Parts: sequence; structure tokens; C-alpha cells
Amino acid sequence: MFMLLVYGDEKKMENALSFRFATWTDTVMMVVGSFCALVHGAASPLMLLVYGMMTNTFVAYDLEAQELKDPNKTCNNNTIYWINGSIYETAENSTVYCGVDIEAQMTMFAYYYIGIGLGVLVLSYFQIYFWVFAAARQIQRIRRIYFRKVMRMEIGWFDCNSVGELNTRISDDINKINYAIADQVSIFIERLSTFVFGFMVGFIGGWKLTLVVIAVSPLIGLAAVARLTGRELKAYAKAGAVADEVLSSIRTVAAFGGEEKEAERYDRNLVEAQTWGVKKGTIIGVFQGYLWCIIFLCYALAFWFGSKLVIDTKELSPGGLIQVFFGVLMAAMNLGQASPCLEAFASGRAAAKSIFDTIDREPEIDCLSEEGHKLDKVTGDIEFHNITFHYPSRPEVKILDNLSMKIKAGETTAFVGPSGSGKSTTIQLIQRFYDPKEGMVSLDGHDVRTLNIRWLRSLIGIVEQEPVLFATTIAENIRYGRPGVTMEDIISATKEANAYNFIMELPQQFDTLVGEGGGQMSGGQKQRIAIARALIRKPKILLLDMATSALDNESEAVVQEALDKVRTGRTTISIAHRLSTIRNADVIIGFEHGQAVEKGTHSELLEKQGVYFTLVTLQNQSNTTNGRRYCMSSVRLRSRSSLSAGFVPDAVSGSLKITPENDDEDEHVEPAPVARILKYNQPEWPYMLLGSLGAAVNGSVNPIYAVLFSQILGTFAIQDLNKQREQINGICVLFCIVAVISFFSQFLQGYAFAKSGELLTRRLRKVGFQAMLRQEIGWFDDATNSPGALTTRLATDASMVQGATGSQIGMIVNSLTSIGASFIIAFYFSWKLTLVIMCFLPFLGLSGLFQAKMLTGFANEDKKAMEAAGRVSSEALANIRTIAGLAKESSFVESYEQKLELPYKSAKKKANIYGFCFGFAQCVIFMAYAASFRYGGYLVSSEGLQYMFVFRVISAVVISGTALGRASSFTPDYAKAKIAAAQFFQLLDRVPKISTSPSDGVKWENFRGNIEFLNCKFTYPTRPDTQVLKGLVVSVKPGQTLAFVGSSGCGKSTSVQLLERFYDPDEGQVLIDGHQSHSVNVPFLRSQIGIVSQEPVLFDCSIAGNIQYGDNTRSVSMEEIVEAAKKAFLHDFVMTLPDKYETQVGAQGSQLSRGQKQRIAIARAIVRNPKILLLDEATSALDTESEKTVQSALDEARKGRTCIVIAHRLSTIQTADIIAVMSHGVVIEQGTHQTLMAKKGAYYKLVTTGAPIS
Repeated sequence: MFMLLVYGDEKKMENALSFRFATWTDTVMMVVGSFCALVHGAASPLMLLVYGMMTNTFVAYDLEAQELKDPNKTCNNNTIYWINGSIYETAENSTVYCGVDIEAQMTMFAYYYIGIGLGVLVLSYFQIYFWVFAAARQIQRIRRIYFRKVMRMEIGWFDCNSVGELNTRISDDINKINYAIADQVSIFIERLSTFVFGFMVGFIGGWKLTLVVIAVSPLIGLAAVARLTGRELKAYAKAGAVADEVLSSIRTVAAFGGEEKEAERYDRNLVEAQTWGVKKGTIIGVFQGYLWCIIFLCYALAFWFGSKLVIDTKELSPGGLIQVFFGVLMAAMNLGQASPCLEAFASGRAAAKSIFDTIDREPEIDCLSEEGHKLDKVTGDIEFHNITFHYPSRPEVKILDNLSMKIKAGETTAFVGPSGSGKSTTIQLIQRFYDPKEGMVSLDGHDVRTLNIRWLRSLIGIVEQEPVLFATTIAENIRYGRPGVTMEDIISATKEANAYNFIMELPQQFDTLVGEGGGQMSGGQKQRIAIARALIRKPKILLLDMATSALDNESEAVVQEALDKVRTGRTTISIAHRLSTIRNADVIIGFEHGQAVEKGTHSELLEKQGVYFTLVTLQNQSNTTNGRRYCMSSVRLRSRSSLSAGFVPDAVSGSLKITPENDDEDEHVEPAPVARILKYNQPEWPYMLLGSLGAAVNGSVNPIYAVLFSQILGTFAIQDLNKQREQINGICVLFCIVAVISFFSQFLQGYAFAKSGELLTRRLRKVGFQAMLRQEIGWFDDATNSPGALTTRLATDASMVQGATGSQIGMIVNSLTSIGASFIIAFYFSWKLTLVIMCFLPFLGLSGLFQAKMLTGFANEDKKAMEAAGRVSSEALANIRTIAGLAKESSFVESYEQKLELPYKSAKKKANIYGFCFGFAQCVIFMAYAASFRYGGYLVSSEGLQYMFVFRVISAVVISGTALGRASSFTPDYAKAKIAAAQFFQLLDRVPKISTSPSDGVKWENFRGNIEFLNCKFTYPTRPDTQVLKGLVVSVKPGQTLAFVGSSGCGKSTSVQLLERFYDPDEGQVLIDGHQSHSVNVPFLRSQIGIVSQEPVLFDCSIAGNIQYGDNTRSVSMEEIVEAAKKAFLHDFVMTLPDKYETQVGAQGSQLSRGQKQRIAIARAIVRNPKILLLDEATSALDTESEKTVQSALDEARKGRTCIVIAHRLSTIQTADIIAVMSHGVVIEQGTHQTLMAKKGAYYKLVTTGAPIS
């Protein structure tokens, strides 16, 4: 016991860390609050003193009444006399006291109770109010300081801390601190004080008994401390990872018919979660049983020993016995209940450590500082002196190696070189996102480190490869470029950026919202808005980082034209992978391995035959017509190498954060009927029956306790001592029996319901997962069904549903038996008194409910209020590079602080309400005691009710009342469970628009692969307003190759998805060997098609496993795998790996390069031995060298199959039998390469000039 206390104090000392941000007002509030809590804690032990005196009064009254039954005795001067006047003496020669005015005494006790009750009401209100309010003030301060500090950090720090993690820190960790420094502290103090005062009352009443009870009470404390926290989710993690992987790559799974295989794999991984759940239930059952068992054994011991002290040695009065026993019991229980608070402190301290570490960290490059020079006149000469640099997140990779170069003012300088050679890094150094490890960057001869950072960044305009727009209007986005610009400035900037026309065509023009991350705009539109934003800064230095590489021809021409307009007269640095875009630069600098290896104009560098020359020749090699400007040779998003490694997963976690929140608002689901949930639980009925049996026994334990307890008090009024001893021994034996029974029944209830619940959860998860895999692809396009939202649904909804079955039934049975038994006992012994107490029952129930709610805390209400602030912070963190480039940190900080006002106000309001409810809940029981004992006294004196019945009735009803309240709240949220179940059943009942069952639809022998598209029209279900295909007509004979070309968004990939039956056309039909596609059996159709897409999806298993995935209907032998790998030019590369075909590819194939992934995907398609091969831009994401290999692998794979190719690069498709040029969802011309070139139409224009197809 004592050890625990000391341990608690140490914690409190360290906890002082969390109060760093308390002002003196907060400190005063916390001190007063603690004082109130201390006094409040003494209230319950105080009540025991009253209770003890009251018991003594009752016993004395009863003894007197028994004596006075003899007509020969009378009461005189408070002593009993014989009628003849001699004093009556008992066998021990002592006189007997009489003349107890029971009603007056009871009235006095009632006033005591009411007094204590009112005191408690006031104290507990202040205790909670002060602590919660002080905490709210500190938390607001911490949030402000933390966010401001994070926004000041240098970019390198963000490379090492993922955005998702920072977001959780801002929301969850600070909430944890809040939880640790708010009400928890005051409740902890209150419990500790009850603990101390309980013992004091015990020692005052009788030290011997107190010591005996203390000797056994650690056993109770032990049981209360052992609590299990959420390891189920950890156990579920493996299965969750499977689900996430499968749902993220659902198209691949569908295309290769892997649904069954995946469902099996998922189910295998669920076993672990299930066994852990059962284990947990069992452990909880054992602990519960142990706790009750110990408590009853303690009762037996204490009453037996106590009665000895009362009867034999007379050192205790009956009231003293009660006082001691309950004092110590209360102390032990309160100590046990104080332990969850310690847990809150611990998690709060852990959270505080990471937050305070960040707050204490000084940024290496402080973007909000006022220090540094501002030059009067800037010409814009930039020079790099011997710079060596590596990213802080990857110190082992040297990015720049002793780089030196000069960039002259007013010229356009282009950087070229293979990816990873350090081109983008130099741009980030100019912006001073990072400082070089050695060497220096200078602007007009001044080291950039000596210049004011905000001023420096205000000179620079940057257009990136994937521009970031903020979730506001177009005009606001452009305004971010420079504070205080007029609308005229904005309009002229958009005109320069070729954006004015498309903005004016939008319905709301400049007030159009661009959506989260600019999601409502196309790539070219976003790019042009970003250019306008850069231009409005009137920058001296313009940085173009692959500004056009993500665009298709048409948009690229427009954007390129805009860029050419704005370059003039500024120092411009342009990075590009497509050399055609930089031929007309003034200076071209070639990079290799982090060094500038050559410098000159286009023609000079060609003569040098260095890096530039090789890049140009590689790009031109494939061109037959050299005059062609746009060899789309590297339509390539920048390889991720140049951004920090921590970047990729982050984009994912960031987007998932947003999804789960919106499924509350969009549909209010009717809660599912319990009957249906139980139907899924049917096979487990024996478990549920056993559990209910256990629950019924558990429910009746409390009422039995009330009977035994009052019986003991009754025995003290028996005059014959031997009879008294016999009775007491009998009762103690009964206590022991109850103890053993309750151990078994608690265990039974825990185990049985855990088992049935876990089996249900597993069944639901599997069924739910299968239902998800059954849906058509269009369903996954809906944002509410993003992989993140779906995996969360599997993880939480399924386990929540079990709250509506097993444990719920157990709870109901338990409460009902408890209440039933209590009332039967109460009404049997005194119906009048029962009716009086029943008036207080609703309040008692409420109080119990509220106290349980207290334990779970009020975290959820806070989360809602924080949402607006959370949106600001997550947008700011996700786009930190853009914000830093625009030097807009402070405006985000201000906006965030503004959004914090609302949660703060709600916290203030909450402190009041919460304090009042808490006070009310605490004082109800005192009032109930006051009324019922006062009335009980009246009944004893006027109606001769036995006093032990008064105790029996009161304790029975009070116990059942609090039990009721507790039970109702301990049920894992029942309503939530029903809603979760309803969402689940919605999913199960949904009929997919395209059935994937093996029995629906036609199959036929000798599948040839003859495909016709007849007048197909189609719109994506998530974007009903834009029609993608507007009447597509094209056909391909078995064994031919059809190539689609055209600008992006013209429906090339869509046609492929219609063929795979991911979607069905709205009008028109797709014919396969003359059969209409929507009548064909889906698994059969997909088994004939192999697909290789632009970003192939690999699964987190071995290379061999990934290739085997090509055919999920059988197990593919190793020979076939090797055969396919050879055809895909993959075999030699695999043999160089240490584990050969058993090499793990990592999550999403992250351990391999693009070209290697691509070739595995090709091998996977070959193993399928399909009649139709679909190649969707299969080589566009590769660099020139890998492309050669992959291209030859594809040519090999095409032999003898019907093939549909989609390409951005025209060189790859010149050999196709039919080339179909698409524009706006229709084919505008088709034929072979030769015929189309002779026609001199759209294709000819595309090949010779790269002009956009209108």
C-alpha cells in the first residue's frame, strides 16, 4: 500500500513538467482546486463516523426494547430499574442504559448527512471547475506555441517527421496532456485523500481490526490495478495490413481474379486477433472473479475477527466495527481507483515529452525571424561555391558533391541530368530550405545565410512539378503570392499565365473553390494558377522545377507558352526532363552525381558530347522523324529520389486522416435490429447460454451481500452470547461460499461472452471483407469508400458490433437479476421504507452512470470542437514546402489561433456543466441516506420494525441503484454498436452493379479475342457531369495490336476499363467475340485478359509470389514462373539477387526500381497466358534506359495475342496494326502508321510537331 503511495508521489513530481505553461492565475486555480479535492476526499470517511454512531444508537435501542418487553422492568433516569425500584443488573453486574429517543437522534443524523452532502456539492463543483478551466487555458496556450514553433521549423525537420505523425501529435497528444492535467489530477487527489482519511477513521475506531484488514487489502488493490489496454488492435494489425493492401490495389486484384485468394489470406490473419480477444476476455473474467472472491473473503475475515472484538474483549462497539471495516475497505477501493489516473498521467507525460521537445528545439533556419540584411537593389546573380550537401533525413547519401557554378542575372539557365543528380536540390538551396554542409550559396555576392529569410523568399517565384493549391478560391490562392494585391494585379497575372480565359469560363470565375489540394482542377489548370501565383510576387528570380512534365501535350503547349512569356528579363532557372522544352535556354548546365559537369548553349553542349549529348541522343534515337519537337520522351513525374524519403507514405496517411470523419454526417443509418446481429452469432448459442447463467449468478451476489451484512448487525442485539457467536460463524461461512461461487460465475461470464463475441467479430470481418471485394470498381471511387475508411470500418465496426451481442446480454441479465433480487428483498422486509428510497433511485442511477462516464472522460466532445483547427493545421503541414516558398507561415499561424477560440470557449462552458454534474452525482447518496435513515428511525420506533431490516432494505436498494447506473455505462456503447452493425449490414446487403460471381453470365469455348466497341458512351459515377466517352467506335481482330493515342482525359484508359468490365458503358455496347460484355461471366472474361499498367501494383510478398498472382485459379509451378520471367527480360536480373525468386518486394514493391516492377508486372501478365493483352502506358514512367528493356519485353509478350496499347510516346506504337487517335471521347482517325502519316491529319501533326490535338 505504502509503496504504491510513494510511487504515486514520484509521478506527481515528474508531472509538474506538464504545468510549464501555467500562469499564476492558473496556478492559483489549481491550488484551490486541489484543496477542495482534499477536503472532498474526507467526506466519505466522515460519513462513516456518523454511520457508526447511528448503528450504535440502533443497537442500544433494540437491546433496550428487548429488556423492556419484560413488564417488571421500567426506565428511569436513563437506567433500567425493576418495578420494585432496585437497579436491574445483567449477569456481568453491569447496568443497562435506556431512554434512547430514537427519532430525535435520527433527525440529528439526517442533518449531519445533509450538511456533508451540501459540502460535497460545493467542493466537488469547485474542484472540477478550477482544474478543467485551468487545463483548458494551458492547453490552448500549448497548442498555440506548438503550432507556431512547428511552422518555424526548417524543411529538413519536416523530412524527418512525417506530416501524419505531426497531425496526430497536434490532436491526440495534446488531448492526452489535457486529460492528464485536467480533472484527472483532482480526482486523483480526492481518491488519495479518501484513502488516507479512510485509514484514519479505521485507526481511530479500532486499530487491531484495521491492521487485520490492512493485511489483506493489498490483494484487493492488486486486482483493481491489473487492467488490460488495447492490444487487440495490435493483434489485428496484420490482418488490417492485408486488407489495406488489397483494397488499395483493388483494380489489380479484380483484374487478376484474386478475390477469393485474398479473402482466405485475410481470414488466416484474423486468427491472431481472435485468440487474443478470447485471452483478454478470459483474463478479465479471472480478475473480476478474483476481485469479488477476495472481497467476500475479506468480509468473512473482518466480521469474524471484529465480532470477537465486540463480544469477547468489548474493545469495539458494533458501530466501531462498521466504521473500521468500511473505512479500510473504502481506502483500499479508492487506491485501486486512483491507478487509472496514474495511467493518464503517464500517457500525458509521454505525450508532453515529445511536444515540449519540439517547443524547446531551436530551428536551424528560422523563417519568422527578423534578423539578416535586406539588400536595397537586387540584380539576381546567384553563385554556388564548393557546396556539399546531404538531406538530413538520409545523411548517408551525398546529393551534392563539391558543386560550383554561376547563374547570371536576367538569363534563363536550364539544369539537365539524370534523376537523382541533385538538380532540384540546388533549387531548394537557393530558396534556403536547407543550408549546405560545406560551401555557400551567394546572391549578388552576399551569402544567403546573412540575408533576411522572408525577404529572400519574397524575391523568388517558384513553379513546381505538382503545384500545391490551398482549399480556398482561385483568387485567394493567387493572393497568397503577395499580401495586399488588387484584383487588377490578379487579372493581369492570370493573363500572363494564360489562365485568364479558362477562369472566366468557370461559373464562379475567380471565386471558384479549387477543392482540397486543388482537386477540382485539371493538372494544366493548377499549373497555370501556380504560375500566376508566382508572377504576382513580381519575382526577381523565377524557379521552374519540371513545371510541365506532368502534363499532356495539349496543356503542355499552353503552359510552356506562358512560361516563355514570363521568363524574359528575370533570372530564371528551369529544370526539365524533356529536353525539347529547354533548347532555347541561354545557358544549359549538365549535372551528374551532384556536380555541374558541363555548361554552355544547346549547340555547344552537343559538340562536347557529354552528359547532355547522351541524354539528347537517347531521346532522339527512337525518333524516326527528327524534326519532331515533342518526343514525349520522359513524361515522367520526378522520381521521388529528390524529395525526402519520408514523403511518400505521408501523402497516404494524410489523406486517410480526412476520410473517416465524414461518414457520420452523410447518412444517418437506422440502427440494425438486434435480432439480425444475433443471427450472425447463432452458432455460438451454447457459449451465450453459459455466459447468461454466469451473469445471473453475478447479479444476485450484491443483494445476497445486503442480507448477510444486515444479519451481522442484527446479531449484536441478541442477548445470548453463545447464540450470537453461532450466528456470526454461520454468516462468515456463507460469505466464504458466496466468494467461491462468484469467482466461478465471473470467470464463466467473461470467458463465454469473449469467445462468442470474438467468433462473431471474426465472422463479420471475413464476411464484410468478402462483400467489399464483391463490389464493382466504381464503388471504390467514392471518397467514403477509400481504402483508409474501409479498413477502419473492418477494424472498428466489426469489433464494436460484438458490444451489441454477448457482453450486452450479459450486462442486461446481470442488471435485471440484481435489481429484481434487491427489490424482492426490500419489499419483503419493509415496503414503506422501500417506497421512500425509491424516490432517490433515478438520481442514484444517474450518479452511477455519471461516475462511470467520468472514468471514460470527455474526450469525444473536445474532438468535435477541434475539427476546424485541425483542418488548418493539416493543410498547413501537408503543404509546408509551398508555404515556406511563399513565406506565408504567419498567416496560417494566425488562422489557426483564430480557430482555437471555439474549442476554448466550449471547454470553458464544459468546465461549468461538468463541475455541477459531478457535484450532484457525488452528493445524491448523502441525501438518500438522510431521508431513508430518518424515516427508518420513525418506523423502528412507531411500528416496531427491526432495525436490521432498515439496514437490509437501504443497502439492498442503494446497492442495486448504483449497480444499475454502473452497468448501464459499462456496456460498451450499445447504440454505437447498433449503428456500426447497421453500416455493416448495409455493406453486406448492397448488390454490386456488376456481379462477379462465377455462375452469372455466359462462358464459351475457344475464346478468340475479337473486340468491338460500338458507340460507347460513359461517365464516371463519381463525376456525373463530365462525359468521358462520347460514342467510341473501334474494333480489333484476334492477334492484332490496337494503339490508342491522344491527349490526357480523352478516354483512352477508360475504354480499357470498360473492356475489363470494371465499369459498364451507359449507352452502346462492348462486344467480345460477338457477345455483349454485360452478359459475359466476369471471372471468365477477366481470366482471358492480362494487363500491364503505368504504375504496376505489386503485393508485399516474394517476386515468385507476385508472378504467381497472374493466375489465381491454379498454383503456378516454378518452371512456368522462370519461363515467364525470361520472356519478360526479368530472369537475369532476379538471378543477381541474393534470394533469387524468394526476394521480398516490400510494400507496394518499394524495394525495386520502376523498370524492375514493370517487368514483374509483365511476367505476371504472361503467366496468365491471356488471349487479350492490355498495355496502359506501360513504359511512360521509365527513364530511357529501362524503357528499352521493358519495350522489348512487351514486344515479346504481344506475339500471337490481341493487344490494346495506350501510349503517350508515339515511338512505342509505330508497329501497331491499327492506331486510333482519340480526342474528347471519340476516335477521330484510325489506320496504320504509314496510312496516317500519308493522310497528314491529326496523327501526322502529333508526330511532326507535337501540336495539341483539338
